[in-house]
Amino acid sequence: METRTLGNDLAVSALGLGCMPMAGIGKGMYGMADETESIATVHRAIELGVTFFDTAEVYGPHRNEELLGRAIEGKRDGLVIATKFGFAFDESGFRGVDSSPENIRKACEGSLQRLGIDTIDLYYQHRVDPDVPIEETVGAMARLVEEGKVRYLGLSEAGLETIRKAAATHPIAALQSEYSLWERDIEAEILPLCRELDIGFVPYSPLGRGFLTGQVTSRDDLPEGDYRRNDPRYSEENFAKNMEIVEVVKTIADAHGVSPAQIALAWLLHQGEDIVPIPGSKRRVTLEDSMASVDVSLSDDDLARLDAAAPAGETAGPRYHEPMMKMVRI
Repeated sequence: METRTLGNDLAVSALGLGCMPMAGIGKGMYGMADETESIATVHRAIELGVTFFDTAEVYGPHRNEELLGRAIEGKRDGLVIATKFGFAFDESGFRGVDSSPENIRKACEGSLQRLGIDTIDLYYQHRVDPDVPIEETVGAMARLVEEGKVRYLGLSEAGLETIRKAAATHPIAALQSEYSLWERDIEAEILPLCRELDIGFVPYSPLGRGFLTGQVTSRDDLPEGDYRRNDPRYSEENFAKNMEIVEVVKTIADAHGVSPAQIALAWLLHQGEDIVPIPGSKRRVTLEDSMASVDVSLSDDDLARLDAAAPAGETAGPRYHEPMMKMVRI
């Protein structure tokens, strides 16, 4: 697989693997996952040339990092392992955000142990903590770099002022945020700023939480307990409108003889060499389908039709409910 560069010199595969859907995420945000198949999916990704793997402390919590740690045991060389800190939780559950220097160090030590590695390649602040100045947070992250526990720093869902202040404190290799055909808000200001500051961009949910794959044709296709049953864009009032985007994706996919997922990912890859999507997968079959998108070449006409079908800001419904939306672009 071709490589791309995040920041000045962090080389990664053009597509990474988002590990969140795998075993260890509560009761299964995207349906239940099998741990054996999840580990086999990581191994298959490595065989396909994927070097970039994304997890987080809060996934589980902890269990997703433990799963990835087992999967990469004996296979660590050449891989870029990314994880995230920034939430506070205890035995009673989630308690909010916490990017205090004390919590950052504690989180880092825990992630290193669970992943079974000596150094985290890319360490993200998962969500901005409005009660801690970003300079203080990034300063604490930078000390982990000095100590050799972290190689590169990243942010997730940060706003313009936060990104500028963070980059002035220490180089930021990557910003992770939602970006796909049906979520394009970052194109107006966030992505240009990242390019100005030489910050790579890592889109999560690049397939619209599965919507853009064309595999979900009604809400009844979602298993009980699936997170997406409460997703505003999957709601009864928004579903049909958003399916109009999928129909265009399907038409172009049919013309190319590929899957809708491959078209959606190929569109993202065409948006710039500094963009490295991390489609999530818990099964080898969906992994293989997604990774084949690197070989899909879209024409100018294809790109124009996709842009017209899904202009920025026109997707029906917000990407999160209000409490979660308050945690982005801070």
